[in-house]
Amino acid sequence: MKVEFTGRHVEVSAAIKKHAQEHLEKLEKVFDFDNGKAHVILEVEKHRHRAEILFRWRDQELAGKAETDDMYTSLTQAADKLERQALKLKEKKTNLKRQSQAEEVVKAPEDNISEDVVSETKIVRSSRYAVKPLTPEEAMQELKGSDDQFLVFRDAKTERIAVIYKRKDGNFGLIEP
Repeated sequence: MKVEFTGRHVEVSAAIKKHAQEHLEKLEKVFDFDNGKAHVILEVEKHRHRAEILFRWRDQELAGKAETDDMYTSLTQAADKLERQALKLKEKKTNLKRQSQAEEVVKAPEDNISEDVVSETKIVRSSRYAVKPLTPEEAMQELKGSDDQFLVFRDAKTERIAVIYKRKDGNFGLIEP
């Protein structure tokens, strides 16, 4: 990472440069980069010590500013603000990646359904009905006589819940647990 120092009414010492470098190394851990640029501006005005760090990474610009009675404290606070911004930016980018991958997985099986229909899809609760004990043959006869696509029933022989449904080929399917 390239770091540039500017001192206004103060000479930038080697100790201050080292202190700034240590804090900027945290940003290197947050971002995987080789081409990041940082500009550290230090300013002294009476008893106020200001530190401003401008950081450029790819197309993003981050800035951290702090003002205290001590230059080292100002530099530390400015670097902490910059680190929080960097973490927030990185989290936002990873969330966008995860969200786009999740949308791709959801959209993959939909070939002929329009996006309007998908966004309006919802669960509609139907009325409750009693599960009758029937044999699969009786359930098939009852389903033939109705407009429903499936029928939930209790198998008279096994006493277990089963589902019989109409298939597209005209036959009936049976689901037994």
